[in-house]
Amino acid sequence: MPRKIDWERQIGRRLRFRDLHVFFTVVDRGSMAKAAAELGVSTPTVSEVIADLEHGIGVRLLDRGPHGVEATVYGRAFLRRGLAAFDELKQGIRDIEFLGDPAVGELRIGCDESIAAATLPLIIERFSRQYPGVAFDVDDIQFRTFPPDLRAHGYDLVLTRVRGKPLAEIGALDELKVDVLFDDDLVVAAGAQTCWGRRRKLDLAELVDARWILAGPETWNYVVLAEAFATRGLPMPKVTVKSLSVHLRTNLIARDDFITAFPRSVFRLYADRFALKILPLDLPFRPWPVVLLTLKNRTLTPLVERFIACTRDVATSFVGRSSARRRAPL
Repeated sequence: MPRKIDWERQIGRRLRFRDLHVFFTVVDRGSMAKAAAELGVSTPTVSEVIADLEHGIGVRLLDRGPHGVEATVYGRAFLRRGLAAFDELKQGIRDIEFLGDPAVGELRIGCDESIAAATLPLIIERFSRQYPGVAFDVDDIQFRTFPPDLRAHGYDLVLTRVRGKPLAEIGALDELKVDVLFDDDLVVAAGAQTCWGRRRKLDLAELVDARWILAGPETWNYVVLAEAFATRGLPMPKVTVKSLSVHLRTNLIARDDFITAFPRSVFRLYADRFALKILPLDLPFRPWPVVLLTLKNRTLTPLVERFIACTRDVATSFVGRSSARRRAPL
């Protein structure tokens, strides 16, 4: 049982943010020597910082072994709270910068590839007209664990899709604030001038042997189509090209008799540019929520708040189109 810590005497007057940074780096690198190399200091210096931290707190923060170091249960608790303290400090500095000049700053955004290809450009375009000095760092999160770790990756916010489960059933969202922007859905598309695009009537059975561009069975596009084919007692078509790249799919279906499945928001942006057409298929409507994620326990900077407001404004146009589309058949 760790002894009670005298905050004022042991920690408040001695703990430095530099010490926390050293501790975070050691845990991340799994080695004091590797942490020392990254920080540009000697290994004994790193060891001394860790030893002082452990002495001040009164518990062992790291387990040492022949293959490196690993955080103890106390170390993991210290890491989690320490990262939160660092994050709030960084947000405070950014608040000050924004108050000095509200037209500059940087936003770090995690985003699915399909959103980055269609919805996000519309948001950035509108926001940049009002705040031209703001820089954007956009990271593709397509194949990372859902939900993404905003704090670990340094994201201000994440734009993503919720696949397969109601939000209330996803326990990992407990630490995140979820803003549903609009309900997307899946459409099957082809080039307007291809053999498929020229058809006015089309049955799903005719597409079993078509040349499909899809990603793996773990993706929502594949899952929805597999269910549609299974409902009709049809085999899932063979995938000719496996890819989630919007750029690759739009170019291939525009040039040749390929077929693919897109979120409707993606089709909306690229239909005229690549002369694409939604195929007249009777697919069940499966809501595919596009959501904005932020940390519940983080105070948002004014810059992030203004970007979120802009995002909601852009999303409103998708909501209107989605409602109108559900009232009328394709």
